[in-house]
Amino acid sequence: MSDTPEIIRIGEGVYRVVIDGRAHFAYVAGAGADLWLHWNGQVFHRPFDDERFDRQRTRSVGAHQSLSAPMPGTVLKVHVEAGSAVHQGDTLVILEAMKMELPIRSAGDGIVKAVHCHEGELVQPGVVLVELE
Repeated sequence: MSDTPEIIRIGEGVYRVVIDGRAHFAYVAGAGADLWLHWNGQVFHRPFDDERFDRQRTRSVGAHQSLSAPMPGTVLKVHVEAGSAVHQGDTLVILEAMKMELPIRSAGDGIVKAVHCHEGELVQPGVVLVELE
């Protein structure tokens, strides 16, 4: 495993990150203390308080799980409907925020219990988008 990733700026707020020979793309938006980072299907907000972020993005209660909007945005595409089977890593919803497309992915396997958003809807952070069971 490489000690230092290679980071290449390829555009305004867009970076190519090479880790162990694999290229990833990271998107950064905002300024100063209000920075947003989208990388590998996850969104982080500065300060990078992972515990708060994880609670907001994915809430689990027993076998139920809900996926929430990580930041303010517009729902571009909903890929699932109630009753759909999903697998870990599947993209369920795509949000557009700060000129970036943010895939909201399933943290595990399950069945979609309910979809609480529709294409074109403006959503705020913490709003539940999809419930899984």
